[in-house]
Amino acid sequence: MNKKYRCELCGREISEITKHHLIPVEKGGRDSHIAFLCRTCHCQIHALYTNSELSYRLYTIERLKNEEKIKRYLNFVKNHPGDVYIPIKKSKSARRKG
Repeated sequence: MNKKYRCELCGREISEITKHHLIPVEKGGRDSHIAFLCRTCHCQIHALYTNSELSYRLYTIERLKNEEKIKRYLNFVKNHPGDVYIPIKKSKSARRKG
């Protein structure tokens, strides 16, 4: 029997979980600020925001869920099964900021 997990951001049931440092390691985050996310949510967060934005503004699941871009994403992704592959592109604003 395969173990199932639940993504802390989108709430979908998934078979594989990733560990997301809410405060990026390069910005001082360690194992005390961890969220367990599906691969799609994890990729989407890093595609939309720089590590600087994540460390000073979006360092909790609640703050992420209240962010307008994430709200739109969550509204979209809720209609897809948890283990389905959804291609993610880095946003233009995140690419410009590095």
